[in-house]
Amino acid sequence: MKVRLEIDESLTEPEIIIKAASGDPRAEQIKRWLEKPLPDHDTITCYQGTTEYFVKLDTILFVETADRRLQIHTADDIYTSKLHLYELTDTLPGYFLQVSKSAVLNLYQVSALTKSISNCLVSFRNTHKQVYASRRYYKQLQERLNEMR
Repeated sequence: MKVRLEIDESLTEPEIIIKAASGDPRAEQIKRWLEKPLPDHDTITCYQGTTEYFVKLDTILFVETADRRLQIHTADDIYTSKLHLYELTDTLPGYFLQVSKSAVLNLYQVSALTKSISNCLVSFRNTHKQVYASRRYYKQLQERLNEMR
């Protein structure tokens, strides 16, 4: 693998281009690693009632829309957010994946997949919480989990 750094004073933010042969799994791994948040951006602002919390991204199991509200699930709590799902999804790092029209999950927290004819039940580590992934997203979910292992 070759690595090259080019300094361009005209850029306002870093631009990273990965060139690889078709199907190279290392390129996808590098992309996901680069998409991870920097240490100062590893929390998300959430609420429980009128109390504001700063929840670490790696503790989030999944995010879902329920009753027209965005709910952020951790192993022990449920928080709400003032954002829409699509707004939050745009800010989340690459290890979060949309698995249905109303749910995004943290791939690092997944412990099991139970597939049925119409959907897939996703279970998480150290908790009883589960979320459904639709058939439309199942193949991508399975591919991403296999890449991570």
